[in-house]
Amino acid sequence: MSLTEQARWFVVAGDHQILLDEAGQVPSGVKACLPAALADARFERFDEWQGLPCYLLDLGAETDTTMMAPLRQLMVAGDEEGFRLAGRAWQLVTFRRTHRFCGECGAPMTPKAGEWAQVCQQGHSVYPRISPCIIVAVRKGPEILLAAHRRHYQADDPMYTVLAGFVEAGENLEQCVAREVFEESGIRVRNVRYVASQPWPFPHSLMMGFTADYESGEIKVQDDELVAAAFFAADRLPRLPPHGTIARRLIELSLAGEG
Repeated sequence: MSLTEQARWFVVAGDHQILLDEAGQVPSGVKACLPAALADARFERFDEWQGLPCYLLDLGAETDTTMMAPLRQLMVAGDEEGFRLAGRAWQLVTFRRTHRFCGECGAPMTPKAGEWAQVCQQGHSVYPRISPCIIVAVRKGPEILLAAHRRHYQADDPMYTVLAGFVEAGENLEQCVAREVFEESGIRVRNVRYVASQPWPFPHSLMMGFTADYESGEIKVQDDELVAAAFFAADRLPRLPPHGTIARRLIELSLAGEG
């Protein structure tokens, strides 16, 4: 890396915090565009964006993040590629932070040359963890099933979104869709259809989006997961997830009769 190399600089710290420039974007340019305190920092190349290399630096979990911004800010601002790459950077950092010791023999692990992996002195290698999840929009005629999730619930202005959950061992994606919808809402579905996917770095999920049609059942929410759930028409929607999320995309596709 030369002092005159043009690049994009991903500096992360704390819990999903990232350094942004005055425009609210990932810093781009020569390394001198970064704060002077980072002049001698050792970055690692991890990707490429519009012909420019992307370099990563983790300042650590305990670093003061006063001058940094939440990773989600890129998504809210509509910077989809910036958010995707920042999410990739964060997933790689999470992997390094949580794999300092070997899960087989307990020995210290170090970065493996030539690839994003950790290896111990016994030769045991591990790779970044990816947790497969489904996320599904369920349609009932012109209406869509939306739920207020307990984890992010705000009583004064609750956000409603589609249902989601982790894939279990030995389960295919379509089975996971049917199980998660029934467990969380008491609804049976049919015509499960794949739409698209989105990496989700909180902390290392891969969201696989589906639509499905209502088959039978009455709504009965899973209390430890949901606060409320209901079918909504397009003219009486509650507050929805932000644009740039696969949840919002699925909602809009379903209400448009697509997917």
